[in-house]
Amino acid sequence: MGKLFLVPTPIGNLEDMTFRAIRVLKEVDLILAEDTRTSGKLLKHFEIGTHMHSHHMHNEHKTVENLVKRMQAGETIALISDAGTPAISDPGFLLTRACVENGVEVDCLPGATAFVPALVNSGLPNDKFIFEGFLPDKKGRQTRFLALSEETRTMIFYVSPHKLNKTLAEYVQYFGAERPVSVSRELSKLHEETVRGTAEEVLKHFEAKPAKGEIVICVGGKSLK
Repeated sequence: MGKLFLVPTPIGNLEDMTFRAIRVLKEVDLILAEDTRTSGKLLKHFEIGTHMHSHHMHNEHKTVENLVKRMQAGETIALISDAGTPAISDPGFLLTRACVENGVEVDCLPGATAFVPALVNSGLPNDKFIFEGFLPDKKGRQTRFLALSEETRTMIFYVSPHKLNKTLAEYVQYFGAERPVSVSRELSKLHEETVRGTAEEVLKHFEAKPAKGEIVICVGGKSLK
């Protein structure tokens, strides 16, 4: 019986790659990569010559069954995403579930993921929190916001730069102008920045200075006082 390794990759700074991750990627029979061009640069940097196949949201439904059979036959496979931990707002869940259901061992390595540093450095309560990832663009978005307006735990969202101001305006609308917000962008990279304040203050900041890069937002939960 083979094995599936879920291997986190750096979200920006290559120094965040672990020794174990490099070793595993060198030793497995196959690496599944979200984008082989992006991952190819990472593998070249760490002198990893393992063969790669493309595994992304558009083809994972078709390939899962065959991949499970290969692991049942003895192959070891590593799954990586473009950045961060596989299956966290990235492909990986379907293959992991199929492995679990078919008796194939799954080993997820600890490593980089964007929402953890964003939460910890936000200054918001992190003893209890919920991860929302990317909200729906249209259908169901308002319903989700209405439900979250009563949430008392810190909320974590992934947002693309061109939707940041719209999203912050929705926070003002559904959560209130005074709700505490922390926006972290380009985590671990050269131009890393975290902007904290009320929803209204943070919105005004990014209206004056449009954001670029990868973004994680932490929003304080509804106060019970």
